[in-house]
Amino acid sequence: MDMMQEKSYFDGGLLQLVGWHLLGGLITLVTLGICYPWACCMIYQWETNHTVINGRRLRFTGTALGLFGHWVKWFLLTVVTLGIYGFWVSIQLKKWKVAHTEFA
Repeated sequence: MDMMQEKSYFDGGLLQLVGWHLLGGLITLVTLGICYPWACCMIYQWETNHTVINGRRLRFTGTALGLFGHWVKWFLLTVVTLGIYGFWVSIQLKKWKVAHTEFA
């Protein structure tokens, strides 16, 4: 017997996405990168809030302060390893985002 699955979709708009990315970029630029974790969380929260999987909306629970601690650690590891750890930062960031994403 096949269970009927509800639809999965994204209901965000292009202009909203562009606006959030511009705001995030501006914040990052003005603060010389210090507020990048805040911009990252702001954009990811918007993306997550507009995502529905099998009829259930997602919610992002991460905070900029929580990400900032990881960001400092990842930066120091990248410096200590002469840039080698930088290849893993995007994977670590993705893992952090997924760990803080749940169904609403």
